[in-house]
Amino acid sequence: MTSTAIKKQVEDYLPMLSTKQQVLVLEMIKSLLHVDNESKRITRKQYNKELDEAVKRIEKGNSISHKDALKEIAKW
Repeated sequence: MTSTAIKKQVEDYLPMLSTKQQVLVLEMIKSLLHVDNESKRITRKQYNKELDEAVKRIEKGNSISHKDALKEIAKW
């Protein structure tokens, strides 16, 4: 489906929704795009600290493989 076709369908369906439903759709779109005006970005120092901590956990063997993670997710 082309971008133009998608936009057309959204334009056609959106007016059929109640205002409350339109707000929900908008919030879902924002969520998909990770739009959060209230969240604050972390500093580079905090980012690097979190990376260092993650590397230490991995070096201690406190991690799982991608394959095992997929198995766990499949159980959900």
